[in-house]
Amino acid sequence: MRLIVVTGMPGSGKEEFLTVASSMSIPFVRMGDVVREAYAVRGDEDRGLSVGQFAARERERFGANIWARRVLDIVDDRLWLIDGCRSMDEVKAFRELADDVEIVAIHAPPSQRYARLVARHRDDAPKDIREFEERDLREMGWGIAGVISLSEHMLVNDGSLPDFKMDAGDLLESLR
Repeated sequence: MRLIVVTGMPGSGKEEFLTVASSMSIPFVRMGDVVREAYAVRGDEDRGLSVGQFAARERERFGANIWARRVLDIVDDRLWLIDGCRSMDEVKAFRELADDVEIVAIHAPPSQRYARLVARHRDDAPKDIREFEERDLREMGWGIAGVISLSEHMLVNDGSLPDFKMDAGDLLESLR
């Protein structure tokens, strides 16, 4: 099994990277979708928690690599792209069960990330800059900064969307 593990702060461009992968017929799993699916069927003891709080509680209950383990139940022995890795514990879980794992970090400046998150109008979009900064701190508390800094590949998404998509396609082609 070969995995391309994608990481990056919220709003950095991971979804656009997935769009490029999809156009190249590379299957992917969003770790966030796995979290949201589990959240939708959570027990009564977890009512009232936000998705982020639920994800953190699951890490406390079942270990820091719980979301990686749940993702690995979905993939098969083909090349897969895994979106949303947030800790070295998750990377370790991927590396224990896959023959080849490469980490791709997507980076964008905070001001651009904030504007993108607000513009996409998802339920988890920050209501203000304070909430955005709190989310970043939560993500960093899970260890995402370590994953980003130890990635094999870094794509900077601070220019035009067509340029980013071209860079993403070139990188994905080299990783096939």
